[in-house]
Amino acid sequence: MTQKTTKPKAIKQDQKILVLGATGKTGNATALQLLEKGIPVRAFVHRIDERSEKLKEAGAEIFQGQMSNFEDISAALVDVKKAYFVAPWIPEQLHLAMTFAVAAAQSELQLIVTITQWLGQPQHPSLAIRHSYLTDNVFDMIPGVDVVKINTGWFANNYLQPEILAIISHLGMFPFPLGNGKTAPISNEDLGRVITAALLNPKPYVGKTIRPAGPELLSPTDLVETFARVVGRPVKYDNISEKLFLKALQFMKMPTHLQAQLRHYVEDYRRGGFELGAPNNVVFEMTGQAPEDFETIVHRYMAGNENTRPTLGNKLKAFKGFIKLILTKPIDLERYERESSFPTVKNPKFALDYKPWLETHAGQHAVKSN
Repeated sequence: MTQKTTKPKAIKQDQKILVLGATGKTGNATALQLLEKGIPVRAFVHRIDERSEKLKEAGAEIFQGQMSNFEDISAALVDVKKAYFVAPWIPEQLHLAMTFAVAAAQSELQLIVTITQWLGQPQHPSLAIRHSYLTDNVFDMIPGVDVVKINTGWFANNYLQPEILAIISHLGMFPFPLGNGKTAPISNEDLGRVITAALLNPKPYVGKTIRPAGPELLSPTDLVETFARVVGRPVKYDNISEKLFLKALQFMKMPTHLQAQLRHYVEDYRRGGFELGAPNNVVFEMTGQAPEDFETIVHRYMAGNENTRPTLGNKLKAFKGFIKLILTKPIDLERYERESSFPTVKNPKFALDYKPWLETHAGQHAVKSN
């Protein structure tokens, strides 16, 4: 990497900010938050579609490119001092991160705000989580670039996929293999506000890891009680088997690589890996606005989903979907990972079983130094 010998000049507040993954969950929320504050945004998108058009209408400069293409990333960084980086959970995740890191080192970039992985550590069974850990450490090595890490836990919308909402609304079941695990789910909108705050006022957070969370630690019982209040009917928690969970992932047409990572992710949930460090006041402290409670988030997702409306047609559709889910053949993910020749670790450990992770996370405050 090219070494920088001088300290970058102060960043002007009206300087255009690059938002990668701008049509994704946190990228879109961040881009819209910045635009609402009158901050110029260069929105990096994979394709031109309805989502990118909405960003354009909101005032963003649209940059279409591939995150895996060094020339695209380098061009997107021209005249940019700040960037938000998020990599999707795809097999090329680490390649995308390294491409961005090298391009950033050769640019005039001064600040990266990145969303990282709460479970991140080098011995985790999930390749994506190990990649997130490596990305965090590589970003810290980029010369002349400050880094702020948003180390969140469980996203609220993980429970709120359209297929799951239909089953909750019409069949009164919440099928998820969570065991008795708890978490403080946070909305994409709150994450967008936190990321925006870090981009606009990075000084207090540079070199630190921020742990935003929702306002309350919720058990599966708490979740179904919330769903019941929103849909106006009893909802039962169905702690489904891993086999049925894998059937559900395949039924929802999730990419195979993502399925392979989620099975480990949910196992850490059951073990209590997301209970540490939450809830906290970081959203309010950074944004001046209290984080959204889970019920508010559920109301928004229900209102935006036509399939949750209480009609006979929707109920029949949900019932047929559930039967189809049960009959779906899951993918052999062990075989998929072997045939993909993914790197493995000799002695994989989940979060709470890995002492170095536990030492840095067990007593973690909302904001911690690296």
